[in-house]
Amino acid sequence: MNLRAPLMFIVALACGAASAQVAPPPENVVQLSSTAAVEVAQDTLEIHLQATREGADPARVQADLRAVLEAALAQARREAQPGVLDVRTGTFSVLPRYSRERRITGWQGTAELVLEGTDIARVSEAAGRVPGLVVVDASFRLSRERRERAEHDVQAQAIAQFRAKASDIARSFGFNGYGLREISVNAQDAGLPRMRMVASAAPSAPGDAALPVEAGKTAVTVNVSGSVQLR
Repeated sequence: MNLRAPLMFIVALACGAASAQVAPPPENVVQLSSTAAVEVAQDTLEIHLQATREGADPARVQADLRAVLEAALAQARREAQPGVLDVRTGTFSVLPRYSRERRITGWQGTAELVLEGTDIARVSEAAGRVPGLVVVDASFRLSRERRERAEHDVQAQAIAQFRAKASDIARSFGFNGYGLREISVNAQDAGLPRMRMVASAAPSAPGDAALPVEAGKTAVTVNVSGSVQLR
């Protein structure tokens, strides 16, 4: 029985693995990054309206909230237009209220309606006409289309800067050029703080004035980082 051949094969594999582990690291590798940014006007307004009810009977609280929400939806839907003014419902909940002895003393319910769209004036005016609900939160953001356009433009700038920086570094070290090794492209946007509003005691009534709002800007940033090998 010949045991030498398998043994020699195992030894050969071990030697190959050892030589791979001690292979020298790549030379003339440089880590670098570039960043480009642009400020874009926020084009989408989102307004949250809310109704609250309290009572001893949870079914009654729920029925009251449902009636208020249905009336508000009926009004908002008359002005809705896809993309320009979208209407959707938000939180709807009925929860118990407890005493110090952890006994249920009553029930409190909340119903929410959300208006959002790119026609800022139309959204704010519609919010002022919704009956039975109060504005509890309003915020601006970028629409998906505007964000994607901004990211596309800024990404091209960041990549051009990365390539120019890599070429400049290669020339500075006496090389003719470079080759890409690893590249990471990341995009992000940072807007202004959300505009928060505290609900007033009295709900809005049809014909109320539009909510006073003003859009800000969002900084869309793209970062390109990675490593190149000088040649």
